[in-house]
Amino acid sequence: MTDDCLKLTIYFGESDRVGRVLLSDALMRLFDDSGVQVAVLLRATEGFGIKQQLHTQRLLTLSEDLPLVAIAVDRREKLEALLPEVQSLVEGGLITLERARLVAGEVTKVELPDEPHEATKITLYLGRAERADGRPAYVAAVDLLRRHGLDGATVLLGVDGMAHSARRRARFFSRNTNVPLMIIASGQSEQVRSALAPLERLLANPLLTLERVRVCKRDGVKLAEPQQVPAMDDMGLHVWQKLMVHAAESDRHDAHALYLQLIRRLREEGATGATALRGIWGYSGRRDPHGDRFWSLHRGVPVVTVVVDQPSAIQRWWRVVDEVTDEAGLVTSEIVPAFHAVGPGIQRGDLKLARRVGMIL
Repeated sequence: MTDDCLKLTIYFGESDRVGRVLLSDALMRLFDDSGVQVAVLLRATEGFGIKQQLHTQRLLTLSEDLPLVAIAVDRREKLEALLPEVQSLVEGGLITLERARLVAGEVTKVELPDEPHEATKITLYLGRAERADGRPAYVAAVDLLRRHGLDGATVLLGVDGMAHSARRRARFFSRNTNVPLMIIASGQSEQVRSALAPLERLLANPLLTLERVRVCKRDGVKLAEPQQVPAMDDMGLHVWQKLMVHAAESDRHDAHALYLQLIRRLREEGATGATALRGIWGYSGRRDPHGDRFWSLHRGVPVVTVVVDQPSAIQRWWRVVDEVTDEAGLVTSEIVPAFHAVGPGIQRGDLKLARRVGMIL
């Protein structure tokens, strides 16, 4: 199955509620009841939102309301039907919509664009317990992607969600072997195309999305600038952009953790929000795949930091990102056709999809 679809992403706080129910539970229940194909709930390690309050796992007093990210993927008509209820549930946070291609089962029939400066982002959706070649499927998949030359891959473990419309969630007294996870990887279209057939053979029931992306930096080397796009499409609808920075938790800038420096600098410069998600396995650039190991003396996990804003603002945040990733990290840029931020006295954007702008939306 191959469908043009939408990816709905919601950034909010762990303590956010709808009445007596946690917003995270309300969203996952909505996605489950609606039979959404893919949904993953991720807990971030660091971040701030439109109100500029920092939330982090590093300080006990700030760790009670960590950022959460809920992602749902399905056909456009299904997700658009859910938007009114999603907006009624989210009283504070950020909602984005992005175009993607959802592929299940036979993935080798997908046609990928091959345009100058543009790449493809592939996101695989698996269960933590899935096995392939006698080892965890996410480890085998990351190794395969690296062999085919992709610029980087990060494995993010969910705490709730579903794949193929079957819900799995983490529980306190449980091994949580079926908790969903997602692997985000980027590379030139030819590299992604060469990996599809081996992925189909490796995974028992592959489920993935494909999106267009630009790789801007790798291992401190600038490859391209973020796309220059207009603030609005020809119908007057706003266009937004997203930067993603993949790095290891051990990567440094000015003797401090790269991702922490990035969050701090973006907040100081006035960005409206940024979220850092700690992965469990992955790589960026030339380094070998890495992650938490029982016998390791330090944390070597990957971290991906996300910032979404208007194109003019993204040009400012790009200068910050470029400075902080002077020696390490993989930086990508994407177009976001719909963005809605809401908070006390705050309303920015809406969820009407902007038309295709340039080559990669």
